[in-house]
Amino acid sequence: MGPVHLIVGLGNPGTEYENTRHNAGFLVVERLASRYRSSWSQERKMQSRLAKAEVAGRKVWLSQPQTFMNLSGDAVGRLVDFYQIGTEQLMIVVDDADLPLGQLRLRPSGSSGGHHGLESIENRLGSRVYARQRVGIGRIATGEREIRNYVLGKFAADEKRVLEQVLDRAADQLEDWLQRGIQGAMNQFNGAVSAPLPKDSE
Repeated sequence: MGPVHLIVGLGNPGTEYENTRHNAGFLVVERLASRYRSSWSQERKMQSRLAKAEVAGRKVWLSQPQTFMNLSGDAVGRLVDFYQIGTEQLMIVVDDADLPLGQLRLRPSGSSGGHHGLESIENRLGSRVYARQRVGIGRIATGEREIRNYVLGKFAADEKRVLEQVLDRAADQLEDWLQRGIQGAMNQFNGAVSAPLPKDSE
């Protein structure tokens, strides 16, 4: 079976945050869990919702931290310690406002880019060397750095068709990472999924 892998989708718990842009990580791991008919359970000791799957012969835990975004490292740290997850078996899925909607970017390491969830994980693990899949959510046209209201808003109706493609492609990339490793998954799936369709286009 090999080592256990951990895929953590970042987001905020609670119905008021469901289907918001900042919860793109939650949406990706939910899509992956649905493919394998994995059921979610609330694990208070781990500060997470967890689902278990077997993908490409590998045992995988899927996680949605319940700590709120800025404290994601608390949940990730507990899971890494308990399941003895090495950095090569850890994947963080996160929204990225600096990538257009429809873009995926998988990397083996890197900076937080100002994302508070990644900052929390970096501080808890004491390292930037862990894989992260960035899911583009776009940015408001003004280009302002203060985008709290935007990222906590829900996807617009004309974004949802592209979002569905993104979630499927992100899940495909995670499966490929488990099967072939990060380099192959980067080469195969990084980049644009599709350009948003005009509202009057059918």
